[in-house]
Amino acid sequence: MTVLGAGALAILIALGLALARALLGPTVFDRVLAANAIGTLAIVLLAVVGFLFGRPEFLDIGITYGLLNLIGTLAVLKYWRFGDLGRPSEEDGG
Repeated sequence: MTVLGAGALAILIALGLALARALLGPTVFDRVLAANAIGTLAIVLLAVVGFLFGRPEFLDIGITYGLLNLIGTLAVLKYWRFGDLGRPSEEDGG
């Protein structure tokens, strides 16, 4: 097993642990943090697998997935705090 193969295996183990935290987390913030960690580990796994198979376009997919992960996390936290995603708040004058 190569060093990158061992790294990919370690990332998969970390993904499993983050998934367990997402399912068992006592608060919603633990679950959101675990979902964000899963997204980050998936990006790293994409980069490692892309390097192992000589497919540099996997990095482009990882960058796109990273942006989606950030936007999704912000949307979930905004919904949890305000209860709505689209309507401007009363503080904004709308």
